[in-house]
Amino acid sequence: MNVKILIVTGDAAESLEVLYPYQRLREEGYEVHVAAPARKKLQFVVHDFEPGFDTYTEKPGYTWPADLAFSEVDPGDYAAIVIPGGRAPEYLRNDPELRKILKSFFDADKPVAQICHGPLLTAATGSLTGRRVTSYPALELDMQAAGASFQDTEAVVDGTLVSSRAWPDHPAWMREFLRVLRAKAPLG
Repeated sequence: MNVKILIVTGDAAESLEVLYPYQRLREEGYEVHVAAPARKKLQFVVHDFEPGFDTYTEKPGYTWPADLAFSEVDPGDYAAIVIPGGRAPEYLRNDPELRKILKSFFDADKPVAQICHGPLLTAATGSLTGRRVTSYPALELDMQAAGASFQDTEAVVDGTLVSSRAWPDHPAWMREFLRVLRAKAPLG
């Protein structure tokens, strides 16, 4: 029996924050599906820093097909969920289907990995109250407003929730997420 992991994302997601966990989890032997508002080819972006800019820049990134629409997802089929960042979470947090999916993972205490702006989605479900998290540092006030204790570090583990700041922290993020995942959803 395959152990399935769900990645929820959309257009303008950070390319590295979708594709790194996608490939890393497949390398471990997990079956990984990408869900989005609709089955379509998604347009990801690349965020980087330029000298003299006060914030990051955004350029077109890779395209990738969504395997499922949010309305087609049965959360019971998945052992864990990954929430990439980028700009996608800004608009995805308004999707009621996605909020139901996310809430079901928290209610079942399944592993959740979130990075960068991804915690905007879990904040929208009320799932961060009383939790320790990290995120893109500019979201510190958003995380506090969601009732979370913000920590500016590579990766924060709070039970089955593993959060990280951004793609430069991928090694720490996936190392911690895989530790939680192996304990909760071991392969064969």
